Amino acid sequence: MLDPIIQFIQNIFSAIGRGVGYVIAWILFPFMSASRWYASRGAILKVVVGAIVVLILVGYGFFAYQTQVWYGFDPDYVAKYKLQDRTLAAGVPLPGDDAAAPKKCQRSAIVDVTIDLIDNEVNQNHWISSSPFYKMGLFGLDWDNTPWLDNKASFQRGMNQTIRRTTVELVEALARVRGTSGINRTLQTARESMQYSETAWYINFSPFGFPPTTQSTYRRAITELRNFNTELENCQATFDGRADNLLEFLDRIANDLGSTSAILRERSENHNGGWFDTRADDRFWFAYGQLYGYYGILSGARADFTSTIQEKNISALWTAMLQQFRAGLRIQPAIISNGQEDGWIMPTHLATQGFYVLRARSNLLEIRDVLDR
Repeated sequence: MLDPIIQFIQNIFSAIGRGVGYVIAWILFPFMSASRWYASRGAILKVVVGAIVVLILVGYGFFAYQTQVWYGFDPDYVAKYKLQDRTLAAGVPLPGDDAAAPKKCQRSAIVDVTIDLIDNEVNQNHWISSSPFYKMGLFGLDWDNTPWLDNKASFQRGMNQTIRRTTVELVEALARVRGTSGINRTLQTARESMQYSETAWYINFSPFGFPPTTQSTYRRAITELRNFNTELENCQATFDGRADNLLEFLDRIANDLGSTSAILRERSENHNGGWFDTRADDRFWFAYGQLYGYYGILSGARADFTSTIQEKNISALWTAMLQQFRAGLRIQPAIISNGQEDGWIMPTHLATQGFYVLRARSNLLEIRDVLDR
């Protein structure tokens, strides 16, 4: 009586085995064909082709290493600046015992943090988005469409969005007295450098040329930002810490986070692939990079606008806002899952991250409303 059932089960496993065999054969077919072609070639061609294959394999291996090792990553990196010890706003003259000594002013914490964020991107780590092996993808398939080796690139691009926003605001508002002073040329160069393409390598094929790389251009921004802080420290530059400047800065950041929140929501609502959603990790780590960058920049803003924050009595609100940013950085899953919100097997990391992005944005808007009164 059990023989038909046993036979049925055996047929199922046999069919599964054949299916797996077909899949493996399909995957191995191009490699087997290439192997047969290689075996039939002459010695010189074998050496040349073999050397090229070895270089490609070594290149991909090094690329994989670059994407998996994150130097300088520390969600608590803000602590090293000891911003709580700063009692004067950016650009304010520092008290000195020697009246004959050159006058010194407070440097900008926002600029210090921005410099270190760029340094982390292009000096402590390799800028992934411009790597030729990132552009080549996995046998022509874009890395962003796979679950592998693209998290660091997305994180860097998210963090870079915060740097670009900050350099724009420094040029347009924070480092000038509106209506009575021109644009600071040092910061203007830094802004132009940070607007440069995120994918530039030593060789460009369309159109063909040899452009500056992304990394070298971003390093120029580091130099210019350091030059600006030196000018500010020597009281030769301006940092306008007015409440309306801070309000506009927070507005721009809130708009950035609102856009990211919409991206997370769209992916979470319309693509519930769980662990098999290969684009969920891109969205998650881009948002994470934004939270990471703005956590430091807004911590610096608290020091640079300390007079305004005390005058408006928003220190408690600012602390609560920074706590929301830091809370979002606690989520570091090994595998990003985009499951349904009411699911019980696969988690929904995008919805969770979106919650923290919205909480941080809500706190930003609350502070903005107080400043606008």
